[in-house]
Amino acid sequence: MTTDPKVFRRYREDVATVPLNETLETMLDHRSVRHYLPDALDEGVLETIVAAASSAPTSSNVQAWSVIAVQNPETRDRLAEIAGGQNHIRQAPMILVWIADLARAKVIGTAANEEMAALDYTETFLLAAIDAAIAGQNALVAAESLGLGTVYIGALRNDPEAVAGLLGLPPRTMAVFGLVIGHPDPAIPSDVKPRLPQQAVLHHETYAVEAQPPAVERHDAATVAFRTEQNLPRQTWSDLLVARLRDVAALKGRDKLRGALQRMGIKME
Repeated sequence: MTTDPKVFRRYREDVATVPLNETLETMLDHRSVRHYLPDALDEGVLETIVAAASSAPTSSNVQAWSVIAVQNPETRDRLAEIAGGQNHIRQAPMILVWIADLARAKVIGTAANEEMAALDYTETFLLAAIDAAIAGQNALVAAESLGLGTVYIGALRNDPEAVAGLLGLPPRTMAVFGLVIGHPDPAIPSDVKPRLPQQAVLHHETYAVEAQPPAVERHDAATVAFRTEQNLPRQTWSDLLVARLRDVAALKGRDKLRGALQRMGIKME
C-alpha cells in the first residue's frame, strides 16, 4: 500500500486512499496559524469566503446562522482579552465571529403572528450552532484555498455575554466561535499536526471499543514526535486531553454557559 505523503503526514502512518485532488490537498494541508502579517485581505475575499459558507448544508433550510466580520483593532483587542489574551486575534486583519442566530426566525414568526414555540428547545439551539459550525468550516476551507491562514477561537465562549454586548447581538443569538483569517507570517511557519489514527475514529457497523487503546498509544507517540520537532515541551495527546477535561477550572468560565444563554434569551427545554 502506498500512502499519499499528505495523508501520511496527517496520521504519521499508512492509510489506503484514492488519488488526491486539489480540494483534498487543501483540506489535508490544514494547520492552525497563530502568527500573522497585518496586511489587509484583498477586495472581494471576504465576500467570496462568505459565499462558500452560504453554500454549506443547513438543517431544513432554516439557515440559523450569521457571521460578523470584525476588523476594527479596538474590537479585536477586546475579543483577544475575552479569549484569554490570544494575540493572533490582534495580529490578523480580521476575525469572523460565527453566530447561532435564532433572532431572525423570531422576527419572521412575529411578523406572521406565530408564537414560534419550537425556538425554546435544545434541538433548535443545536440546529443553529451546528449550522454555524458547518458554515464556518466551509469558510475555513475557502480561505485556505486562497492561500490564507486560519485558526478557530472557541474561547469567545469564555464570556458570551461580553461578546454579545461588544458586537451588539440581539436576544436569541450567541457567538459560538471565531475564525481568525489573514496572511501567515512566513518567518514563523506552522506544521500539520498529527491526528488520531483512523482506527480510533472510524468504526464499521458498530463502535469498536477494543480499537481505542492501541490507536491512542500510537497517537501519543506521534504527538510526542511532533512536539519534539516543533521544540515544544514533551506531552502526549492523552496528557493534553486529561489536562483539558480533568476539572471545571479548565473550562475557563464556560461551565456557566447555560445561565448565560438563558439571560441572552436562548432557552433549551
